[in-house]
Amino acid sequence: MSGWDDVTVIRKRPANATSLKTESAVNAARRAGASISSEKKGSHTNQNVIGVDAGKAAKIDRETEDFHVERVGLSLGKAIQQARQTKNMTQKDLATKINEKQTVVNEYESGKAPNPNQQILAKMERILGIKLRGKDIGAPLAGPKK
Repeated sequence: MSGWDDVTVIRKRPANATSLKTESAVNAARRAGASISSEKKGSHTNQNVIGVDAGKAAKIDRETEDFHVERVGLSLGKAIQQARQTKNMTQKDLATKINEKQTVVNEYESGKAPNPNQQILAKMERILGIKLRGKDIGAPLAGPKK
């Protein structure tokens, strides 16, 4: 029998595609006639961060809605300032009496306070004794109803 010298291969692994990193290894593979494909390595760094989609950015740019923040009026600021000066108080004195910072009182007097806080206005009304909300701003505050 001549089958003693024959080798029967039951299962053979296919040749894996290896990545050649050096220029000399790539040139050697070209000379050997192997198929060569060059692919750029994908950027896999920090995949959890999602960039701004160009479509979403364009949609935001097309929006024409005006985002305006309501501020206190100058008439309110003048009324606070006059009432404070008639009671011979500084901005710091008023701020300590209403438990706020001096910058808050300054913003209300200059008319730059964004979104007037009703609680702060109520505290100022009580301390200064004038109306700061409603129609007649600057009018004396009426006593409690009976």
